[in-house]
Amino acid sequence: MKKILFFALALLMTACEKPILSEEDIVSTQDANVILHFKQYEQESFTRAATDITELCSRLNIAIFDADGTKVKTVAQKEGDSGYGTVALTLAAGTYQLVVIAHNGEGSATITSTEKVTFPNNKVTDTFYYYGDLVVTTEVQSYDLTLTRAVAMFRLVLTDEEMPSNVAKLKFYYLGGSSTFSPKDGCGCVNSKQTEIRPVSNDDIYEIFTLPHTEDDVLTKLTVTALDQNDNIIKEKVFENVPVTRNQVTRYTGSFFGSGGSGGSSDGTIRLTADPDWDSVNGYTF
Repeated sequence: MKKILFFALALLMTACEKPILSEEDIVSTQDANVILHFKQYEQESFTRAATDITELCSRLNIAIFDADGTKVKTVAQKEGDSGYGTVALTLAAGTYQLVVIAHNGEGSATITSTEKVTFPNNKVTDTFYYYGDLVVTTEVQSYDLTLTRAVAMFRLVLTDEEMPSNVAKLKFYYLGGSSTFSPKDGCGCVNSKQTEIRPVSNDDIYEIFTLPHTEDDVLTKLTVTALDQNDNIIKEKVFENVPVTRNQVTRYTGSFFGSGGSGGSSDGTIRLTADPDWDSVNGYTF
């Protein structure tokens, strides 16, 4: 029995770079002394009801750190898992730091510390987080935690009458944002070069995400390139100093290929507005 316990402890301590669910963590709610529910995300408008976080995100990654900053537990859940959105734990009495990351990545996020979270292949999706103290006593405790959106969205809406038939995808290459997140500070914490590929959309709407370094930030350079299926360039546009704000949508609307969709320069107006599904913001005209 001592050997088994030693092996479990060693596994927990050496796997800090990969989200794990240890045998100690797999407990029923009857046996746990700490139960966490991740059911809502922060809504600043009183006219909108809170949304279940499990309806917005397909993955949950949780890490708990002790007073010395040592990671003592990590849990990974994904959509379809039994009890997705609720975590039951056994913890010794004390004060801990709790980090929760909800996202839609293809794999688990890596929570290295309270100041560093990375995502598979550095791809940023719609992401929410919680960071705060977790005070554990000898009594059973249950917490309903509200998560905050961490990202800003850039949305490109094309108004071309038609897209050239040889366009297969759009590439977004952008500087100024971050693909690494600091839960403690609530913002991006590295200067990233981000690249996203989007297939041709039937509704001519394309969306990408970034982690702003501050509440209000800019993408210093955003290059949008239309490619054929062999990655040959059909058309390219560069946008500079694109404003992005956490929990807000920056929407650029205009003609990309020319009014007829057959190439040429666009003379359409590019407008920045707010999406009411996120926080409301003031609109801008360029």
